[in-house]
Amino acid sequence: IGRIAANTKRPDRVAGMHFMNPVPVMKLVEVIRALATSDETFKVTWDLALKFGKTPAEANDYPGFISNRILMPMINEAVYCLYHGVGSREDIDTVMKLGMNHPMGPLALADLIGLDTCLAIMETLYHGFSDSKYRPCPLLRRYVEAGWLGRKTGKGFYEYD
Repeated sequence: IGRIAANTKRPDRVAGMHFMNPVPVMKLVEVIRALATSDETFKVTWDLALKFGKTPAEANDYPGFISNRILMPMINEAVYCLYHGVGSREDIDTVMKLGMNHPMGPLALADLIGLDTCLAIMETLYHGFSDSKYRPCPLLRRYVEAGWLGRKTGKGFYEYD
């Protein structure tokens, strides 16, 4: 958001909104404040989120914001568990659903998001922070290279009709 703002004549009037998918169903929107974002611009953006019927959460301008900075490493670690043979895809998802009370397992969620999208976000985090904890699992990269992108292609960690 800050890079976009820096390329305008009025960087104080730039803020971001990060919607969760599927947008019509998910209530959350992250409202992103860049370094130059004015309080007035932030309030207008926040109020717009409310007008859309969303619940806004403030996030500062860092790679992944709040949501993806937490979610994507969890998904990536689930892929590493599968890659290293710690558990089957079904067992990994079952542990997170029943043991951690998540509505769906991380591998099924990755398929829903799109494995190409997950990989792109992990690469953004990895390059943005230069931290190995964000290094995408080689299995994720292999699936994307094979065209196994999840629900949108009918095959990812699971197969879909």
